[in-house]
Amino acid sequence: MSTAQGAITGDGAPAIIAVRDVVKTFGAVRALDGVNLAVPPGIVYGLLGPNGAGKTTLIRILATLLRPTSGRVEVAGVDVVANATAARTRIGLAGQFAAVDGYQTGRENIEMVGRLYGLSPRQARRRTEEVLDGVDLGQAADRLVRTYSGGMRRRLDLAASLVGRPPVLYLDEPTTGIDPANRMELWGLVEELVAGGTTVLLTTQHLEEADRLAARIGVIDQGQLIVEGTADELKDTLGGSVLELATAEEHETTAVQVLARVAGDEPAYDAERARLRVRAPDGSRTLIAADDVFLSLTGHPTGQAPPAAAEAHPGSAPQGRPGQPAGAGHTPGGPAARPASEGQRR
Repeated sequence: MSTAQGAITGDGAPAIIAVRDVVKTFGAVRALDGVNLAVPPGIVYGLLGPNGAGKTTLIRILATLLRPTSGRVEVAGVDVVANATAARTRIGLAGQFAAVDGYQTGRENIEMVGRLYGLSPRQARRRTEEVLDGVDLGQAADRLVRTYSGGMRRRLDLAASLVGRPPVLYLDEPTTGIDPANRMELWGLVEELVAGGTTVLLTTQHLEEADRLAARIGVIDQGQLIVEGTADELKDTLGGSVLELATAEEHETTAVQVLARVAGDEPAYDAERARLRVRAPDGSRTLIAADDVFLSLTGHPTGQAPPAAAEAHPGSAPQGRPGQPAGAGHTPGGPAARPASEGQRR
């Protein structure tokens, strides 16, 4: 990719989001340091990084809310600096916090944003009905938004981002502060959008979120995109994987037999740590947790993982808005398994 204009992705597809050598400085702080990115249409592209890595700065530049210090950015064929007004008609943005008016109804919020997108009153009303039904808020449309739950407000914010039918949608940590049930619901909505042809650029610190939704993932740290690829490709950068098994003494013979059958190799016994070790036959696809990849690449933990994240289970997979004016688990006496990167364990 030599320029943002006419950029293509690694697999030869034309890029709908093209970022070339983008730098953004705030005084002496270099928030973005030569970022290059090419996102093909019709996918979720996940952007991972610790706090302060530059994720939101990049989103704000892509959304025309900040100007880059240098570099070039195009979205859907439009230069976001040279033609910001046209770029805004092609994008939607749902930020980290729901940008909705609590003193209006859900319907009034969406219609207002539709008018700001330049829709006629009739078009705004029609599309408002469509997007409210799409996020399952039709029955709550005439309630004041201040009576909505947090999850409902996030869905309303997403609906407002979609009323203009943008081909590109930016989701900046969209599940921050919402409960697991609402998070799963929002994930389902994102998957439906992509199935309909929308391209989604998702920033997140939830590694399960990126693993489930993103066709490609980029890791950004200290203002630089340090690596990108599919979830499996990033996991494979950690090297070969092994399975470690801690088991009660009376189950050791059975555990050796089972591991040998599954892995096709005789497990070794680590006497110092009282664990059985064997190479994992399916590698990272079943054993290396996404958190291991993130920590290995950036050196920053993403937060404490839930207890289930530490266990390997057989077969498991590891601001303002544009358009507005401005295995085995633990069982009693049974074996407990957990994945390990070969490079970390040896």
